[in-house]
Amino acid sequence: MLRVKNPGNGKWLILLMIVTFSVAAREESNEPVDFTLPRLGGGEIALSDYLGGWVVVNYWATWCAPCRKEIPELSQLHDERDDVTVLGLAFEDTDDEAFETFLAEFHISYPILHVDVYHPPEPFGAPKVLPTTIILDTEGRVAKTYLGPVTREVIEHFVDSVPADKGSKAR
Repeated sequence: MLRVKNPGNGKWLILLMIVTFSVAAREESNEPVDFTLPRLGGGEIALSDYLGGWVVVNYWATWCAPCRKEIPELSQLHDERDDVTVLGLAFEDTDDEAFETFLAEFHISYPILHVDVYHPPEPFGAPKVLPTTIILDTEGRVAKTYLGPVTREVIEHFVDSVPADKGSKAR
């Protein structure tokens, strides 16, 4: 529940609601997106390396309970679908040794990329909540964004609902 002290004529509350809804509604983009981030264990990965297939970009953190719950299903999705690649964007300031310990326990099969929390990748920027999952179509355009936990079933339903020849125009 939002309580506003001395709301006046309500302009501030309306502005807050507009900003909130515009952030939540920023799901689609007509322009392909790309960035390159360092991969845990060495090397770099660019989003453009995966053009031609669906890319599931998942912002997460080791301390985030809902993020931990998503890991097994995202790993299965990454392993079992040739047309979908999952990329985990670790949104926290942790050293590689801590990540390696975490990954050994959780058996994450998809690539984990380091995100500088002070300079997150454009065009996404910092996530508003963790986890945040962004689905990119086969041409690298943002097709859908989920704020909060998401299941493999939800992702597959979205991907499978788009005709194969329309993957670049998912909306």
